[in-house]
Amino acid sequence: MEHVHIKNRPLILASVMLAMFLAAIEATIVSTAMPSIVADLGGFRLYSWVFSAYLLTNAATVLLFGRLADIFGRKPIFLTGISFFLIGAILSALAPSMEVLVAARLVQGVGAGALMPIATTIVGDIYTKEERAKIQGYLSSVWGISAVTGPLLGGFFVDVLSWPYVFWMNVPLGLLALAGIMIFFKEESSMEKRSVDVIGSVWVILAISSLIVLLVEGGNRIPLMSVGFIGLVILSLGSLMAFIKHEKSMKDPMLPLDLWSIRSIRFANITSFITGMILIGVSSYLPAFVQGVMERSATVAGFTLTTMSIGWPIASTMAGRLILKIGYRPTSMLGGTSLIAGAVLFSLLSSEKGPWFAASGSLLIGVGMGLTSTSFIVSIQNAVEWQSRGIATASNMFMRSIGSALGAALLGGLLNNRVASYLEQEGLSGEYDVNSTNQLLTEAGRSELGNQAKVALQEGLSSGLHNVYLGLIVLAVASFLFILQLPKKED
Repeated sequence: MEHVHIKNRPLILASVMLAMFLAAIEATIVSTAMPSIVADLGGFRLYSWVFSAYLLTNAATVLLFGRLADIFGRKPIFLTGISFFLIGAILSALAPSMEVLVAARLVQGVGAGALMPIATTIVGDIYTKEERAKIQGYLSSVWGISAVTGPLLGGFFVDVLSWPYVFWMNVPLGLLALAGIMIFFKEESSMEKRSVDVIGSVWVILAISSLIVLLVEGGNRIPLMSVGFIGLVILSLGSLMAFIKHEKSMKDPMLPLDLWSIRSIRFANITSFITGMILIGVSSYLPAFVQGVMERSATVAGFTLTTMSIGWPIASTMAGRLILKIGYRPTSMLGGTSLIAGAVLFSLLSSEKGPWFAASGSLLIGVGMGLTSTSFIVSIQNAVEWQSRGIATASNMFMRSIGSALGAALLGGLLNNRVASYLEQEGLSGEYDVNSTNQLLTEAGRSELGNQAKVALQEGLSSGLHNVYLGLIVLAVASFLFILQLPKKED
């Protein structure tokens, strides 16, 4: 049963897309402003936590909100999400120190945890099976548009105004989305008595928080194999096992494990986990290669990533049409092939190849992401009824967020180890360490290094990134093999 009056669909869609845009642009716009935020607030060691804090609460709450939306209806949960997001943005803009900024980002991440899955779910509710494919393509394109405009807007705010405007910008747009949903979205939710699985949420939050702390700080501020490190590993694995055991015993579990018995959901979620890792592998480390090894400017490095953001929305919109013509499995397979092609180009990347070569690899990865993510959401929403659509959609986004968080840490580890061993071979490890790689990113830094250190660091960075990109090929091939497991027959 579709529980929605279909009166103001374009206005509801516009409000939903605006809210999604805010949550999606947050990552890119903040990364552009980070250097001037750190210059102003200090606290460089918390740099990565400004992103990790947002990812952490986002990943930890996305399942809970997906579940709540299936119980209490989409509207109240969506409005709660926007409110949290706006409070977090205002606190971030006013932050007097890096610690306060990280805390504000935790609040903002909670809001994003509600916004992303519920926005996609509302669209699943108000459009029919046939229309969904096209509309989900529009929603996916929001990601692409935000990825292109984020760095530009961030740069503009920092250069012309000041960094708090990066956060103030959310307020008028967020209030507009809030008003749109309050006024136009009329929902008859079925208020049947269903319990909220609080204990399940606690286990998920514990498992994810300990894992992300482990990944961000493990080997840096928490030495490998130290008591703290082993404690976090035990806490993370223990919480995960407790969560699975608890969910099996619940009448109304937060993440119904029987969802995983639906073939299209199981394989779409596993593949999303892997593509999340691919996505972060490209977007985190490509600029370092272009600036550090190719010795190009930050603008050129930004361009090599922008092609991914252009490929994604175009492919998402095409995916909507392709799904109706050839079905979601063949569309996903095309996406999987594009991911492999992009990863192969990256593995061949060298400083001689130049930025255009890097940009082509990005474009292919973007096309692959666009085709697969749209196909997965449509296939998942068509596989379940209204009562489970919120949690089913959220489970897919949850897997992609976790993949990104894990990928950032794993691929980062690969890279750091390689740079460190290069410095050791050259007998420079006393004088320089992995952090010296930062100096490769600017012309002034490179001239300070001296030739031997510069060459050793560039070769280390180049070889480390080569390992990261070989890792991407393995991930892309794995994701293709899982796509082949999607059911041939549409539900």
